[in-house]
Amino acid sequence: MKIAFISGTSIVNSNLFAGWAVKTIRTEHGEVTYKTQGDFALINRHGYAFPLPPHSINYRANIRALADLGFKDIVSLNSVGSLKKELPPGTFVSCSDYVGLQQGPATFFDKELKGGAPGIANNLIPLLVEKLAPEFTVHPGKVYVQMRGPRFETKAEIRIVQHWGDVIGMTAAHEADLCTEAGLNYNSLALIDNYANGLEGTEIDFAKFKDLVKDNQAKVNRLFARMLEILA
Repeated sequence: MKIAFISGTSIVNSNLFAGWAVKTIRTEHGEVTYKTQGDFALINRHGYAFPLPPHSINYRANIRALADLGFKDIVSLNSVGSLKKELPPGTFVSCSDYVGLQQGPATFFDKELKGGAPGIANNLIPLLVEKLAPEFTVHPGKVYVQMRGPRFETKAEIRIVQHWGDVIGMTAAHEADLCTEAGLNYNSLALIDNYANGLEGTEIDFAKFKDLVKDNQAKVNRLFARMLEILA
């Protein structure tokens, strides 16, 4: 099965992909470095050199590269904050819808009067949810709220948006929009690394966030190892 994965900084710290070939492809939107082995490809959305913050990621180049390489099915892993007390850090979710009101959607349609119905295909999620169990429990059907970044949301902002969805992040809505436009199937997986700022009495800063991500590294490594087995 020909599958492309999109993930974040956690894959840079993983030795699971150390032996994969590193290649570069040039697209009309920019150059993209990716890793590949067999029928799989892997993109670090933040890049493999100096990691770009969410608002500076070249989403169009990343998605166009996967389309140009002939991939149809995309599995994305996003780091998110929880907006619900019943979804604690360490929980895996899959999002089937999203809110992206803070900034305009990423789009390939700059020069033609064309749009598209938004959506997340999640065509592989039922298989993954079934086969990853009982080792991993994935909670499907969640709603992703996208904010611009790079800073985390204020407590006041969280009080407003916590009623809009289940988890909050800075990347998935752009990727889902572009995959839909390019005719690719976007599959959403997300690992909750923290409670959103102020939720459950928490305070959040970037140093603490990096520590939380580091704590979840072994879980991410194991998840990817299982997915590679399931999708092989």
